[in-house]
Amino acid sequence: MKKIACIVLAAASLLVGCNASDKESKNTINQKKVMAKMSLEDKAHFVIGVGMAGFSGDDAVIGSTKNLVPGAAGTTYPLPSLGIPAVVLADGPAGLRIDAKRKDDSATYYCTHFPIGTLLASTWNTQLVEEVGQAIGEEVKEYGADVLLAPALNIMRNPLCGRNFEYYSEDPVVAGKTAAAYITGVQKNGVGTSIKHFAANNQETNRMNTDAHISQRALREIYLKGFEIAVKESKPWTVMTSYNYINGVYTSESKDLVTTILRDEWGFEGTVMTDWFGGKDGAKQMWAGNDMLQPGKNEQFDSIVAGVKSGKLAEADLDRCVRHTLSLVEKSPRFQGYQYSNQPDLKAHAAVTRQSAAEGMVLMKNNEALPLKKSVKNVALYGCTSYDFIAGGTGSGNVNHAYVVSLLDGLKNGGYAVSDELKTAYEQYIVDAREAQKKAIEEMAKKDFQSAMLARFMPGTLPPRSSLRPRS
Repeated sequence: MKKIACIVLAAASLLVGCNASDKESKNTINQKKVMAKMSLEDKAHFVIGVGMAGFSGDDAVIGSTKNLVPGAAGTTYPLPSLGIPAVVLADGPAGLRIDAKRKDDSATYYCTHFPIGTLLASTWNTQLVEEVGQAIGEEVKEYGADVLLAPALNIMRNPLCGRNFEYYSEDPVVAGKTAAAYITGVQKNGVGTSIKHFAANNQETNRMNTDAHISQRALREIYLKGFEIAVKESKPWTVMTSYNYINGVYTSESKDLVTTILRDEWGFEGTVMTDWFGGKDGAKQMWAGNDMLQPGKNEQFDSIVAGVKSGKLAEADLDRCVRHTLSLVEKSPRFQGYQYSNQPDLKAHAAVTRQSAAEGMVLMKNNEALPLKKSVKNVALYGCTSYDFIAGGTGSGNVNHAYVVSLLDGLKNGGYAVSDELKTAYEQYIVDAREAQKKAIEEMAKKDFQSAMLARFMPGTLPPRSSLRPRS
């Protein structure tokens, strides 16, 4: 018992309880004292997360942890003997992504699925976007998360980019202003955001290795401008670096991008983290100013420790990253001792999401066919997704919501009669197409693996949902 008490007292001595200038008492970290007690190995662990069992880190993944808040993307690395807890990092832009159901727990933890980023930007209403952000932030806080890994604001350059549904616009000013409003709303709750993916993450193919060749003018005026606006106007707690290279340099290893532009020119004071398993060389990422490597892997730990010991990485650079990560922990609700309820106001948030979805609808010229006249009662729905409905995003952009009103259900609820003949035809087509695809993949797999992968996207078939899921 005496040993445990000593550890608790030692940890407490590294914390300072109150700042007299604050309206409320706040816990703070005495960074100088904490870091004086941290070994090199402690520092290296602290900046690389806790890992993801079963994943090599060679490919993009959907972040997942069962610690603290099941279904969140990950956590920071705790140092309990120094009074430093793990804080929870959770997806995503259209609402909080956590597990709705938990083992040996009869309660449910559903979240509100808000409109995707493209729809929010289409409202042209930053006040409404801020209200959406504030509602999302309340769910983040009340479900025990600390940082929301959102918003995503890259430019919609490639129509096949797997994250376009999360992005706001092809216009950097629209993207930046929308993102700033979203961030402001979320962070009003005392939780953080992580703007992503910094920068030029504009395609899905070969996402972890693609090299975006961009002129300096295009980079500054198009691909970075939205980030600049958001950083300067809303001060996000964190920025997430992207998987890709820019002009031959990995973004998380680019000192020019992460330090010179983001910190020195734009004045960013928060924490920079990688996308999940982003980057190649842990020591080089620390040198560049990428403070935290998520979710962390052994090779990164080894690279950082070896780098400091060999002189390849100055310990001062590592210490800078540790300080930025400590500052993130210090601001978190978990470190501040917030007692989350697991009961956000989902009813009120449903009203917010309905209003924002309605304002985001853009009606183009249509010869007065829409909106439907009151006299119209019979309608026909075309397209597979009219019946195999995708509510919002997928993968890391998914939200485990309690219910969804599909287009088909919405029309029926509105008193319209939907063509049963078309409905039956489409539903049968979907079944037949997936079965044909399955057989094609099996046949190709008998020949070679590469052909099997190509077969997944054969014209005339429907890719399975899992193949369309974008990563964290």
